[in-house]
Amino acid sequence: MNKSESIKNLAIALSKFQSEIKNPANTATNPFFKSKYAPLNDVLNLIRPILSKYGLSIMQAPAGDGEKIVVTTLLLHESGEWIEPDPLILKADKATAQGAGSAITYARRYALSAILGISSEDDDDGNNAEPKKKNASSNATTSNSNLSDKQIERLYAIAYSANIDADTVKEQVKKKFNKDVSELTKQEYDNVCKGYESLKK
Repeated sequence: MNKSESIKNLAIALSKFQSEIKNPANTATNPFFKSKYAPLNDVLNLIRPILSKYGLSIMQAPAGDGEKIVVTTLLLHESGEWIEPDPLILKADKATAQGAGSAITYARRYALSAILGISSEDDDDGNNAEPKKKNASSNATTSNSNLSDKQIERLYAIAYSANIDADTVKEQVKKKFNKDVSELTKQEYDNVCKGYESLKK
């Protein structure tokens, strides 16, 4: 993380901002995993007036090479003080304008939420860490059903086109099936792919 020599005024303003801001409403739905999130435009509409109230502003600049997308976020204060976290780097599912746009939107939402200390998606309340019972027959069903690297790459590519990165896919699969992506059965894999396909614009 980079920052100006002093961030005293910025820290005071950010503290006031955080005392007033509320998490954005999660109005968009991922129907397959039954989770919700706040779209980028909703996040921006919520934070901009309160940022301005306390002399704060946000700058975000995308860059990339056609495959990897880099989004740099800068939090500024009217005093000239600033904070710049490490850039967020994502892999676009396709080297096209649409693929890059989806990755940029996703990265901007996550970077904004992180630097401002807000949440823009559902919290599973620890359910992902809750162990689930599995019987011997289910273990036998999955033990010989590991996916190939190509299948996993295809799943991640579909998810990226729906603004969902690989780490989120892993978390959601773990939450729903209590197993790693590579352990999905063929039917579960097909259902997950279809779920993410339905989210693509």
